Amino acid sequence: METALAEFADLVAGSQLKSDEERLAVYRALGRGEFAEGRSLDALQAAYRLGARVAWRRYARAARRSGMGPDLLVTVAEAVFVHIDEIASASVQGYAEARANHAGALAPLRRRLLELMVAGAPQEEVEKAAVEADWPLPEQVACAVLDPADPRRGRRRRLPAPVLADLDGPDPYLLLPEPALLLKDDQIRAVLRERGAVIGPTVPFDLAADSLRWARLTASHSRPTEVGSELPTSDDRLPDLLLLADPPLVRLMAERRLEPLAGLTAKQSERLGATLLAWLQTNRGSAPEVAARLGIHPQTARQRLHRVQQLFGTALSDPDARFELEVALRGRAASAASR
Repeated sequence: METALAEFADLVAGSQLKSDEERLAVYRALGRGEFAEGRSLDALQAAYRLGARVAWRRYARAARRSGMGPDLLVTVAEAVFVHIDEIASASVQGYAEARANHAGALAPLRRRLLELMVAGAPQEEVEKAAVEADWPLPEQVACAVLDPADPRRGRRRRLPAPVLADLDGPDPYLLLPEPALLLKDDQIRAVLRERGAVIGPTVPFDLAADSLRWARLTASHSRPTEVGSELPTSDDRLPDLLLLADPPLVRLMAERRLEPLAGLTAKQSERLGATLLAWLQTNRGSAPEVAARLGIHPQTARQRLHRVQQLFGTALSDPDARFELEVALRGRAASAASR
């Protein structure tokens, strides 16, 4: 601050000043120093503002003693605050340069950390890489897969600093630390919506590879995200993920357990299958409970349940058979929803 005041005094006196580059270098260095110390610019900017107010009070007292007129006093005031704005801007520039250099140096280290995490590397190796990348390991993470970049979408939005990303590969994705908090950020939600994201389950950091795998599996069976709609997440589809992991096995189970529906029309098969699934999911509920789940009249539900009983008979009283029936019906529903 003393340097700034001395420079301003020289400026008022008309003394020969250093070039702008030399003069402002000290203030850029102050900004870089604040970043290096892990501080924000708040304290430095507050010091500049305080210095400007103190300097102005002293200049004002001196001006009044010398009989300076109001117009000239206003000119001095403007000069004080323009000078402070100039040096504050230089500090902001220095801070931004230091942050950009730091981010550039960390970028390859964070790319390697991301690769290790989604490859399922040993925990000790991941922890070491996280320290090198200056990235505090969170308790939980979630991976989000994205549609490949569309050049028509223009400039990419900036991602929050904690997010690890691979945006340039054929299958772009993000790793979100502490997703329960991060997904409340409008900025990251906008990026995810624009890129047609599907979010994998929230897992401990050492299961990041599984979150990415499950997100990709969910994405392969999901419709594109509509603008303004809720982001699809695998956390809402864990049972479906289990079914989608082995489609041939689910199809085989469906062929065997749903064989009684084979002789019906497609519409009849769909209706009775939905009725049976609703009955299973309501813990073998009554006709009114099934009707409420399906949004149909209780008498209609009663008639369909009677037909289901005729078709499936004793299988409905066998716990293993009921489990396989639900798997088969849920698998069929999940497959239909993804088409």
